[in-house]
Amino acid sequence: MTILFDGIASGMLLFLISVGLSVTLGLMNFVNLAHGAFAMVGGYVCVTLLNRAGVPFLASLPLAAMTTALVGVVLERTLYRRLYGATHLDQVLFSISLVFMSMSAMQYFFGAQQQPLTLPDFLRGQVNLPGLDMGVYRLFLIVVSLLIAWGLQRLVSGTRFGAELRASVDNPRAARGVGINVERIFTLTFALGTALAGLGGAMGVEMLGLDPGFPVKYVVYFLIVVAVGGSGSIAGSLVASLILGVVDVAGKYYVPQIGSFVIYAVMVVMLVFRPQGLFGRQAAR
Repeated sequence: MTILFDGIASGMLLFLISVGLSVTLGLMNFVNLAHGAFAMVGGYVCVTLLNRAGVPFLASLPLAAMTTALVGVVLERTLYRRLYGATHLDQVLFSISLVFMSMSAMQYFFGAQQQPLTLPDFLRGQVNLPGLDMGVYRLFLIVVSLLIAWGLQRLVSGTRFGAELRASVDNPRAARGVGINVERIFTLTFALGTALAGLGGAMGVEMLGLDPGFPVKYVVYFLIVVAVGGSGSIAGSLVASLILGVVDVAGKYYVPQIGSFVIYAVMVVMLVFRPQGLFGRQAAR
C-alpha cells in the first residue's frame, strides 16, 4: 500500500508538470520540447525565493507559477508565434535549442550542484495508518494535483475560453471571422501551460531534485504521459500519469536492476494497442 501511495504521488507530480505540455501540444499543435525548461525555471524561482528572500513555501508556489507564465508570454510573443505554422521538425529543433540555452544559463547563475529545499514543518513527516505510511508532502501534492485537474477539465470543456481555444486551433481563419482574437487565445493558453510547468517544477524539487540537467532528464517522461494519455486530453494525462507513476515506482522497488525499463515497456504495449492514446481524439470520434 505504501508503494501504491508513493506511485500515485509520483504520478500526480508527473501529471502536474506534463499536463501543460498536453495543453500546448494537443490543443495548440505545437511540439514544445522546452516544456521541461519552464518547469526548471519554476523550480529555480521557488528555491531562490525560499533560500535567498525568505518567502514562505506556500507563497513561493504561485509566485513561481506566475514568473514562469510571464517568461512563457514573453517567449510566445517574440519567438514561439513565429513557428506556429512551421513544420514539427522546425518546432522540435527550435525548442531543443531553448532547452540547451536554458541549461547553460542556469548553470552560469546557479552552478551545476543540486539546489537545496527545506519544506515547512507542517509538510514534513508521515501519517501512519495500518499497513500504510503516507508522507504529508506527498498527500499535499495529490490533493493539489486533483484540484488542478478538475479545474483544467472545466476550463477546457465547459467554458467559453475552451470553446474559443478549440475553434482557434481547428480553423484560425474562421475563428477570426467570428470575432475571436486568436493571438490572445494562444498567448493565454501558452501562459497557462508554462504556469503549470513552473508550478510542477517548484513542487517537484523535493522529490525530483533540481539542477541544470533537469529538462533533459525528465522530458521523456513528460512526452510519455502525453503520448499514452492522448494529446490534448486532461483526463488522459491524469490517467496516464497515475498508471506510469505507479508502474515506475513499483518497478524500481521490486526489480531495481532493470531501472526504468518497466515504464518504457508499458508505454510500448499501450501505444501498440492504442496508438492514439487512451483518450486521444481519434478514439473519441
